[in-house]
Amino acid sequence: MPETIQTHILVIDDDPQIRALLEEYLAENDLRVSVAATGKEMSQILADEAIDLVVLDLRLAGEDGMAIARNLREQSAIPIVMLTGVRDEADRVMGLELGADDYLTKPFSPRELLARIRTVLRRTKSNAPDSARQGQIRAYRFGDFELNLRTRRLKRRDGQNIVLTNGEFNLLAALLGAPQRILTRDQLLEASRVYDNEVYDRAIDIQVLRLRRKIEPDPAQPKFIVTERGAGYIFSSPVEVVY
Repeated sequence: MPETIQTHILVIDDDPQIRALLEEYLAENDLRVSVAATGKEMSQILADEAIDLVVLDLRLAGEDGMAIARNLREQSAIPIVMLTGVRDEADRVMGLELGADDYLTKPFSPRELLARIRTVLRRTKSNAPDSARQGQIRAYRFGDFELNLRTRRLKRRDGQNIVLTNGEFNLLAALLGAPQRILTRDQLLEASRVYDNEVYDRAIDIQVLRLRRKIEPDPAQPKFIVTERGAGYIFSSPVEVVY
């Protein structure tokens, strides 16, 4: 059985000791962790990775953490857990009004932060219906792979990038958008247009063959993209959606 890709947490804090502490503690609890000291570093990571939740210190040196939180919320639905000072009640209120999902005051227990992260993730993943959030999907995860819709990259758990053609990306995204459902060749062709206005290769069977060679442990006995004879194809593995 392949390992599933870990939930990815981004910590933004200008204190190197806190960054190191949280990176180590959260990683020990089966979370993937990226850290940033500035808003610029945060933006670079967000542009390249599918982040599940952001832990943001509102008191960054030389930067307006509230403005960073506001911009982040305007651009995405990524859950935010704020870190604030004990006396910063006004910041906490304003942050929650901006759309932050929870807050924790410094000094704090890493164990409590972990509990809050897990609570926020459970809540945000179960709240909104899929139809309302379809346009907000940032990535799909299956097996030990992650397909980032923004960067159009397929990445293994170990960080290895799998090169996809435009046609392969479009087809894989269409399959991941309808797991456990039989899709005809015509449906796959039409669904592929959601991810690109041009479909370069109308031969779905050829695209499926190429995809299997890149993602299946044994392309001759596929476990992800399974053929339904006389009907089409079905993506038979569980798929996690990252908003």
